[in-house]
Amino acid sequence: MEDFSRQRIDKWLFFARVVKSRSLAAKLAIAGRVRINRDKASQASDFVKPGDVLTITLDRRILVYKVNACGTRRGPAEEARKLFEDMSPPPAPKEDTSANFMVPLREAGSGRPTKRERRETDRLRRPDGM
Repeated sequence: MEDFSRQRIDKWLFFARVVKSRSLAAKLAIAGRVRINRDKASQASDFVKPGDVLTITLDRRILVYKVNACGTRRGPAEEARKLFEDMSPPPAPKEDTSANFMVPLREAGSGRPTKRERRETDRLRRPDGM
């Protein structure tokens, strides 16, 4: 009989919908991008139990989850949210670049030629002038 008081880290990450597949969860743990109570998870078979704090480093964000329960299956998102408590810091506010961004001004006629100007240039380059 299985012990439901603790669970492999790769299974938990998969059941909690942190990653899309269990193999990706295993790669994440092996790469050292998951910490269990401040200790790096060295392998996918490391165990988590309720009360553990996980720090997960994904592409552009850091997730901090407190494990509330061990999962039994990869169910719907509502079921997955019951497995953890999100303690992640709020994302840094993005700067409003639209207010600081000015369109560069250019002198009239210094940009790309219009279709009419292009035809005139082609006419000048032709040897017959037509």
